[in-house]
Amino acid sequence: MTADDSFLAISDANRRHLLEELRRGPKTVSELAAGLPVSRPAVSQHLKVLLDAGLVSARAEGTRRVYAVSAAGFRKLNIWLDQFWDA
Repeated sequence: MTADDSFLAISDANRRHLLEELRRGPKTVSELAAGLPVSRPAVSQHLKVLLDAGLVSARAEGTRRVYAVSAAGFRKLNIWLDQFWDA
């Protein structure tokens, strides 16, 4: 993951909304889609972008996938941003 991947991933308002929801706790696609005016397949596509950027993780729970914020992904982004505070 590069900082560019993370910034591209969070550039979309729907993905930022998903991150805000996941910040409150792990959720399934159905639970996340209930809070957005987009379809479940669209939510899945947004989650894939966030997964690819390393900002969320997913685990299988039966036939469902449960998504959560990835602290490691945000740590990398935070480290990159931190270098500008001392500049």
